Amino acid sequence: MTMSILSSIWKRAARPFVICKEVSTNITIAYQNNWGMIGLKKKQWVMGLTALALMTTTACSAGDKGVAPSAATQPTASTESVKKEEKADTVVVWAYPVHQKYEDDIKQLIADYNKAHPNIKVQYEMLSWAEGPKKFDVALNAGNPPDLYFHSVSGQYVNSGLALDVGKYITPEIKNDFVPGTLELAQIQGKQYGLPLYQFQWAWGGNKRILEEAGIDWKKVQKDGWNWTEFREAAKKLTKKLPDGSTQYGLVTDGNGANLDFIEILTRNNNMQDVLDKDGKFTWNDNRIVDTLSFIDGMLKDGSMPKETSALAAQKRTEMFYAGQAAIISKAIPYYDVMIQNRNKDIDGGKVKGEKIDFVLLPAPHKDGAPAKTTMGGEGYVAFKQKADKGEEHAKNTFAVMEALSGAKAGNSANELSLPFVRQSQAKEFAGKGLAKAENIAAANEMAKNISMPVDLNLDVDKAAKMKQFKEQVVKPNLQALYAGEKKPEQIAEEFKSKAKQILGQ
Repeated sequence: MTMSILSSIWKRAARPFVICKEVSTNITIAYQNNWGMIGLKKKQWVMGLTALALMTTTACSAGDKGVAPSAATQPTASTESVKKEEKADTVVVWAYPVHQKYEDDIKQLIADYNKAHPNIKVQYEMLSWAEGPKKFDVALNAGNPPDLYFHSVSGQYVNSGLALDVGKYITPEIKNDFVPGTLELAQIQGKQYGLPLYQFQWAWGGNKRILEEAGIDWKKVQKDGWNWTEFREAAKKLTKKLPDGSTQYGLVTDGNGANLDFIEILTRNNNMQDVLDKDGKFTWNDNRIVDTLSFIDGMLKDGSMPKETSALAAQKRTEMFYAGQAAIISKAIPYYDVMIQNRNKDIDGGKVKGEKIDFVLLPAPHKDGAPAKTTMGGEGYVAFKQKADKGEEHAKNTFAVMEALSGAKAGNSANELSLPFVRQSQAKEFAGKGLAKAENIAAANEMAKNISMPVDLNLDVDKAAKMKQFKEQVVKPNLQALYAGEKKPEQIAEEFKSKAKQILGQ
């Protein structure tokens, strides 16, 4: 009987008066949320709801006739929307301009996600590459990092105690979508701290015109690779004096500040995964490191690399490549193809002066007899909790947002950057839409078969930290000395051994 009375009251109260849409909603909520009270105070509650319904009907009728409602009956914010706002869990995301249109990507991905999950609010911020890392470190040290941060996983994050292990949230469907071996790129010692968005890839790059003028079969190199002996011979052919008196070098790299990328690429191609191997054993202590240092030293001495390499900054290295003063540039990611295509368009449009370049993606050479290796890893979102832990439900929501930012449509980042996809669904979504030239996409995919996984994904935090210390305090200054001709390879190798005992304990 009570239900019948309430239904009758509700039919009167909820008539479709436009001005009373929000008030009617309030009654709906009162009806739904307070039904449990009827068993205690049926009569009083029914009388109250009846009065509210009559008052609503009167106000609505007045409004419907063009009479402005009084301040007391002005429509207010929907109680339902207020409750939703109160219940909404906020997931904070810090990202970077991964590519030129990435902010457009993330806005759309968030909008798509919110349509299906209005109870989760996603708050994102685009950081600058210059200031972002510092801002994140401050937040992490304060115990209040964002829920999701765009980066590769790091032992430093795990050591903070705030990196969130999301392994238990990964369903078989998600796991099977990832290309074999790529999900592991966001793991440290088998624990999953994030999801990769793409595989970064370090290669070398060449100027097709210069390569062909010197008779270098770059197509064969893309397909089959080359060893150090073959590269040394090619580099000599590519080195010559230009009509304006400047020198065209076979290879140019940035030595100012002793960037470690160059030597790390070469040591991996001499059967050394890193300073430490996956088991934490020091490997830069035998003839392999001497051979690697001698390879660099030899190119400096025969003039294939600039003698002023120790003073070259990254920008100067790029300028030399653009000016045709270097046939091959070290550490050229596949995205260089797209960047140089855009530069060529600017040259055609009169915005930039210079020679247009036809870019060729090349694998780094490997030591004779050693397997070819491509330096690769994963970049994407890493999950965090805060010092004031927000609980299990928030952790689940954090993973759900991360999955939304890493799915099929998120593959546009790999597509824009001309990098290998990490998920089957991404490859399917962007099939045939690559921006780089077909031969360079094929070369990137070929090099991906020889991936060298980042060793610090397997190391415990303490060993990873000591390895980083060794590189900063020992490798960098010695590499600088090699470029400047101040130390011989054998001397540097001996110093590596002695310092390893002090820093690494082996």
